[in-house]
Amino acid sequence: MFRPLAIYIGLRYTRAKRRNQFISFISLTSMIGLSLGVLAMILVLSVMNGFQKEMSSRILGMVPHASLNGVQPLDDWRAVAATAAQHPQVIGVAPLTQLDGMLSFRGMMQPVQIDGVLPAEEAKVSIVARHLVRGKLENLVAGEQGIVIGDLTARRFRVSVGDNLTLIVPEASTGAAGITPRLQRFTVVGIFKVGAELDGSLAMIHVADAASLQRWQPEQVRGVRLQLRDLYQAPQVSQQLAAQLGLGFKADDWTHTQGGLFSAMKMEKTMIGLLLLLIIAVAAFNIIATLIMVVTDKRTDIAILRTLGATPRQIMAVFMVQGSVIGVIGTLIGGVLGVIGALNISQWVLKFEQLLGSHVFTSDAYYVSSLPSDLQTGDVLLICSAALLMSFLATLYPALRASRTQPAEALRYE
Repeated sequence: MFRPLAIYIGLRYTRAKRRNQFISFISLTSMIGLSLGVLAMILVLSVMNGFQKEMSSRILGMVPHASLNGVQPLDDWRAVAATAAQHPQVIGVAPLTQLDGMLSFRGMMQPVQIDGVLPAEEAKVSIVARHLVRGKLENLVAGEQGIVIGDLTARRFRVSVGDNLTLIVPEASTGAAGITPRLQRFTVVGIFKVGAELDGSLAMIHVADAASLQRWQPEQVRGVRLQLRDLYQAPQVSQQLAAQLGLGFKADDWTHTQGGLFSAMKMEKTMIGLLLLLIIAVAAFNIIATLIMVVTDKRTDIAILRTLGATPRQIMAVFMVQGSVIGVIGTLIGGVLGVIGALNISQWVLKFEQLLGSHVFTSDAYYVSSLPSDLQTGDVLLICSAALLMSFLATLYPALRASRTQPAEALRYE
């Protein structure tokens, strides 16, 4: 079977038991270091993807993907909803009135955003009904002054279903102060827990009660919230619909309220990836050191090959093959182990917690109670490609040095 000379000799050098065991040890550590670097990057980035996906599903399942708000209160929100529902990206529409206020209980105060919702329609655009730990969303009845609060708010105030809270909202007045507080008593009818900071900053009341706080008619609302197929299309879709509805509407979307958080998470993932890339860089430098020592050890062999007619380019290719084999094997081992680890790390952590008899991630201290992992093919390909590229580049200098070996000088004392 035909095999190019450079590949044949390069593979033979890789398999051979060298006289210098130290070189073999350095070669092995280079391979192990490369494998560990690839393994660590795949695991860490998969866990970060898992956290980002978990937070996205929880936070963006509670806040509006997009909203269309009227400059004046809407008398017929269903007509606006029917127009919005015709857009191919819109999969759910519900009325919404948002207020900023303060909750008060026995002298304690907490700022919250109040969402006026219609329980019968809210399931189309929100996951809150699936995350209620006490009470039901249907307990929000028009005129009964019920309120659904988050778990963090309930624990901070030490309240439960049936307790009363005071809601304070600002109200414009014609007096000298300009704005006066308006107080309204509400009864807690439900508590939700999504495992995010919204548990302490969001509360829900019936849309009719929100209209009453604003001194509107019971059927009036501020706007409608939209659930989209692709939430990253929210800015474009909301602007298109606002333009279609006319000058009396303003568009808003999740990128204005939560965009900073997800931008920070994306930057954090990028920076951690770059830091972990240093592990692969260290392994690549080990490949350089290994090949330089091999070139020094094989000076006589190189000289003999040159006298037999091997060209400098073929000599260079021999050592590039040898270094690339180390890179390919190390990257392959690390990639396989990383994929296996990323697919099973959640179960391994769970078994570790069962073995210890305690929880590593408790819901009281963390937003999530388990270690999420989301393996993405693009990340694996990018990491393995970077490792292979750095391994290949690490072979260039030692191979070039080997190609410049002079046969007469190398064989002078042999």
